[in-house]
Amino acid sequence: MKPISLLFLILFSAIMMLESGCQKDTTCKAVVTCIDSTGAPVQDAYVYLYAPVKSADGKTTYTGDITASGNTDSDGSIKFSFELPAIFDIKASAVRSKTLTGTAVIKLEEGKTVDKTVTIR
Repeated sequence: MKPISLLFLILFSAIMMLESGCQKDTTCKAVVTCIDSTGAPVQDAYVYLYAPVKSADGKTTYTGDITASGNTDSDGSIKFSFELPAIFDIKASAVRSKTLTGTAVIKLEEGKTVDKTVTIR
């Protein structure tokens, strides 16, 4: 085997080993924080993420297959993780009062954490 071919083979093998060992984190993370009209965190607010989908005729909207939900912690925040980028609508409501609600939209990006604040009124 020629020395140049051998050198090329060694370099190629080394690059392939480095590539396989350094996988990029592509998880899409969302942090939703709920606050009231004074800016105070809303503890135990119910947060629902969903992707609305229109029917073929465009008249009906329904919830897609991917949804997530949960309640905020004492700081008014909740964290979600998804494998793929997506755009979600957010509905949040204060548990203590079903009439206090808030909405927002969040766009998740590959390998990033996106923060979104929802004001519940």
